[in-house]
Amino acid sequence: MPFPTRREMLRTAGTGFGIAALRSVCSAAENPFAPKQPHFAPKAKRVIFLLMNGGMSQVDTFDPKPMLARYHGQPMPGGTPKTERKTGSLMKSPFQFRRCGKSGIEVSEIFPQIGDRADDLCVIRSMYTDIPNHEPSLQMMNCGENLQSRPSMGSWLIYGLGTENQNLPGYVVMCPGMPVVGSPLWNSSFLPAIFQGVYIPNNVKDPREMIQYLRDGDRPPESKRSQLDLLRDLNRWHAEKRAEDSQLEAAVQSMEVAFRMQTEAPEAFDIASEPEKVRARYGDTDFGRGCLHTLRLVERGVRMVQLYYGNMQPWDNHDDIMIHKKLAANVDGPVAALIDDLKSRGLFEETLIVFTGEFGRTPSVETSSRVKVQNGRDHNPFGFSLWMAGGGVKGGTTYGATDEFGFKAEQNRVHVHDLHATILHLMGIDHTRLTYSYSGRDFRLTDVHGKVVREILA
Repeated sequence: MPFPTRREMLRTAGTGFGIAALRSVCSAAENPFAPKQPHFAPKAKRVIFLLMNGGMSQVDTFDPKPMLARYHGQPMPGGTPKTERKTGSLMKSPFQFRRCGKSGIEVSEIFPQIGDRADDLCVIRSMYTDIPNHEPSLQMMNCGENLQSRPSMGSWLIYGLGTENQNLPGYVVMCPGMPVVGSPLWNSSFLPAIFQGVYIPNNVKDPREMIQYLRDGDRPPESKRSQLDLLRDLNRWHAEKRAEDSQLEAAVQSMEVAFRMQTEAPEAFDIASEPEKVRARYGDTDFGRGCLHTLRLVERGVRMVQLYYGNMQPWDNHDDIMIHKKLAANVDGPVAALIDDLKSRGLFEETLIVFTGEFGRTPSVETSSRVKVQNGRDHNPFGFSLWMAGGGVKGGTTYGATDEFGFKAEQNRVHVHDLHATILHLMGIDHTRLTYSYSGRDFRLTDVHGKVVREILA
């Protein structure tokens, strides 16, 4: 007769320390979202990640380069740099920059309202990443690795800190459609599956259609609760006979969250309850509604909200950089309203906002045969800009610099690993200590890299 497994021995022990220990373990597993203590006092309690998927041009938004105007139509001194696609002469920005706020940060005219809030922004002009393609660069920006599959930053945050509201997901992802790559950008990979992001399409207006919670006709909540309790007990009985299965545990937890969401989530996503003057400032667009949803979610204790601008890669303007102006018009007002409302509701100082793309664009015009209009820019991983606000960063500042044409980061270069290390630091986490053992080694969001950019900390 074979010896019983440890699970079988504990299950048949009946009473005593064995069954007490098992109950203790099960109790701890019942609530993986419970708030956890950070490594040190945090500056921020939550993260809003606004992703302009497709690759926003730094020299047309937050990194003005007068030398582009001077050398417009001429080859870059030293020779045309090699990029993913063929490029030609330098191309000046068609947009004017102005000094904004008391800080005098220069911001493109396509972001007038964000520019008016320049004193809240910390603009990093020396970002760089590894690969000039959307898929690996999106993977890097979201998951800290160019290849699939690694846990997303949001998954690491929930794993490390839990979440404040047990009736809503701790990590919400919104996009009207899907960005390139899709769900691997918010997956939990080898972390327990319960920590993956909850995807919600924000291109519909009815909150009942946005949220795919348990639908069961007109049955009363008590009946649904009894059904879930039965399913929970069956699943636990099933799990006890097998090795740990995070997918099964995730299914159990997902049903529990879905049940609790039936009462709180519809209210959280019901922006019609906001005053009309508030809704008007965000506008009736996918991104505008998404920003208002974001406000309401972080107000209710969601740890991280990630909002993509649009389906696929709308900022990928190889043909005509003037499209940036149309895209920015949909972004500028809602983001300004989000900053203002976070302040008015007492959330700004403890909420970290990150506004970025996956990489930048070339200062030279694209001339490849793929483009119909030669007024656009190719991908550029060597230098790009992003900004952060709230949550412990210095407002009204710029950090780092690209070369005089805006092609490569040169001064105080900041890799995406450094960005992640800094975000975790602001959330009270030492990025070298947030680890998970898998396949014989300890993994972390920043892999073996990353340093905190302390110069931008308030």
